[in-house]
Amino acid sequence: MLRLNRLCQAAQRQVSLRIASSSMNPNTALNAVERRTMTTTAVASILQDLQNGRLTASDAEASILHLIGGDESNKKYSVSSSTLAPLESFANLDHSRAKRTGFPEAIFAAGKTPEQIVSILDDMAGHLNDSIRSEMEGKVNCEGEGTRDVGAGNAILATRVDKKLYEQISSLPLQNGTITYHEMARIISMRASALDELESLENDQQINSNTDATDSDQNTGKTRIIVACAGTTDLPVAEEAAITLESIPNIDVRRRYDVGVAGLHRILNALPELRHPDVGAVIVCAGMDGALPSVVAGLVSVPVVAVPTSVGYGAAFGGVSALLTMLNSCAPGVGVVNIDNGFGGAALAYKSCVKR
Repeated sequence: MLRLNRLCQAAQRQVSLRIASSSMNPNTALNAVERRTMTTTAVASILQDLQNGRLTASDAEASILHLIGGDESNKKYSVSSSTLAPLESFANLDHSRAKRTGFPEAIFAAGKTPEQIVSILDDMAGHLNDSIRSEMEGKVNCEGEGTRDVGAGNAILATRVDKKLYEQISSLPLQNGTITYHEMARIISMRASALDELESLENDQQINSNTDATDSDQNTGKTRIIVACAGTTDLPVAEEAAITLESIPNIDVRRRYDVGVAGLHRILNALPELRHPDVGAVIVCAGMDGALPSVVAGLVSVPVVAVPTSVGYGAAFGGVSALLTMLNSCAPGVGVVNIDNGFGGAALAYKSCVKR
């Protein structure tokens, strides 16, 4: 039934995307609206026949696939441009990555079309919805649906989304959740709709058990990760790391920005927070000379993740000078990721300090 539900959503989304297309003339739009009405009626009829026993599940699936222009092979369907195409024609999603590796798959949006990004986001959210609802019903099927990493597995992200791309994405319909745009970080985060259902259930259980959770209670047991950056120009990379981590429920993110070594007192003033016992890792983003991670690593006992940024004048070589400085750090315990890779820095920090 979950698969049939996803196919019904694909049928609706095909027509909705065509209506949302700015290139569609009024007559075409009217035809699309009429087709959406016909599609809704046809799907309802198919499901009614299934419920009444006039169709088997496989026959109903085949009918819906025929309705939306697909075939009867075992594929999930999504929309590319104005035509329906199998998701597998442009993406092979790794839904079990969070469970397997401890950190979820994210969409690198640069180079992808808005339609591809929306299709992938919706499929990821749909899979998470299926898993959450199966858990709520106490069901786990043989393929592993209904099993997820209850922390990192909730995160659905698309990185490197500029404002123009976001505006195109936001004009397209989503079936399985809602999106939020973080402009500084250039990230879209998506919240699967079943999370609201789960929270409502948990709140009801909390009321029935007469417990009252305070903000401090909610932070109990969370691992704190500090995201620091040397200068204000490093903020987009630092925010990519911070927003990525904030999408994970069991992480408490704190920011310390503009604390570069040109004013050493600034990072020294932050030492009480950097050395707090709840801190599991520190991410440090810096361009130019890239010296800040070494300074921080010499002052704290937790892992330091160094993220070089492409900030600086000519000889900075677009972040290469900072990268080499960080790789040659004399302070032990520094891990270095690629230039401007805030997402990668967040993944390394999370996996280095969270027990599984």
